[in-house]
Amino acid sequence: MKSEQAPAEPQPPLGVAVIGYAFMGRAHSQAWRNVGAFFDVPAVQQRVLVGRHAGEVAEAAARYGWAESATDWRQVIARDDVHIVDICAPGWLHAEIAVAALEAGKHVLVEKPLANSLPESERMAQAARAARARGIASMVGFNYRRVPALAYARQLIAAGRIGTVREVRASYLQDWLADENAPMTWRLRKETAGSGALGDIASHAIDQVQYLTGDTVTEASGRLHTFTAQRPGPDGPEDVTVDDAAWATLSLASGAVASVEVSRAATGRKNSLRIEAYGSAGAIAFDLERLNELEFLDATAPAEEQGFRRILVTEPAHPYAGAWWPQGHMIGWEHTFTHQIRDFLTAIRDGTAPSPSFDEGLQVQRVLAAIEESAAAKSITVQL
Repeated sequence: MKSEQAPAEPQPPLGVAVIGYAFMGRAHSQAWRNVGAFFDVPAVQQRVLVGRHAGEVAEAAARYGWAESATDWRQVIARDDVHIVDICAPGWLHAEIAVAALEAGKHVLVEKPLANSLPESERMAQAARAARARGIASMVGFNYRRVPALAYARQLIAAGRIGTVREVRASYLQDWLADENAPMTWRLRKETAGSGALGDIASHAIDQVQYLTGDTVTEASGRLHTFTAQRPGPDGPEDVTVDDAAWATLSLASGAVASVEVSRAATGRKNSLRIEAYGSAGAIAFDLERLNELEFLDATAPAEEQGFRRILVTEPAHPYAGAWWPQGHMIGWEHTFTHQIRDFLTAIRDGTAPSPSFDEGLQVQRVLAAIEESAAAKSITVQL
């Protein structure tokens, strides 16, 4: 008679700490709260939300579903009941927190861009490689990789459906700084933000160029511009020390060429990440303001039948979509963070390397640095 195998012991939940409770902290908190309800992932517990102001972070923790709050991230990463550190703090804090967390044996997810400078990014990537050798996972939060339409676009390109990619156009346009009286924030100071539209939203566009094509940027030329030199501050006008907009031309290893345009002063554009890829046998187009749609053109069809067609990316076979609602029932921007957490937890469970890695984040940082160097030298071409 066959002996019955004892059921596997359930694994204890992974304790999570999120550092930062504002815009990104709120988005990530929702993802940690919801991921287990829709995806088969290791169990997690929302242990602690960390922020500088005790009263405000305590209120946010109660609202977002965290067991407790704290103001000292160093004490939090030393806790035995914290296994994952999710960094949603401003970029100037990324390197210090991430390196310390990795050295403490914590899995680390950090918001994009990886850091405010190339040396900081290199230090983070080195720490991540050392941690990976000890089984510690790390990932950069380029959440737009988790838009089902863009993940599907990558599949189409990889399958050769548009042939050899020749050119990519990527623009990311917002208008929250179009009003010259919009107030000063930390995002407009170089010492805290590192850069303006370049690091904030061009990082997404550049990551998409490389992610969709599976290619690597090898050289860049660029231009930066600040439309409003001063902004109202609490003690009077303050100088803006970062860019409002950026433009770049990128060469890829395959010979393809990409153009990138980003602005936070594009009147009327709320959150428009638009990507177009043109190949020898077809093309794709996407706009984040129509997140559930992908445009696809098959140039191998007879000329009289050609034209961009709209694909509604909500079928169960589409990336991530099967976990949510029936076909045609739309998902939103916030779902990309849930997908991101799903992929991170799956990689931790399976012992695989999550993507985008810190090395991939470092590659994006190298492109950003090349654009900045080019812009400072009258748009010369800079080799990576």
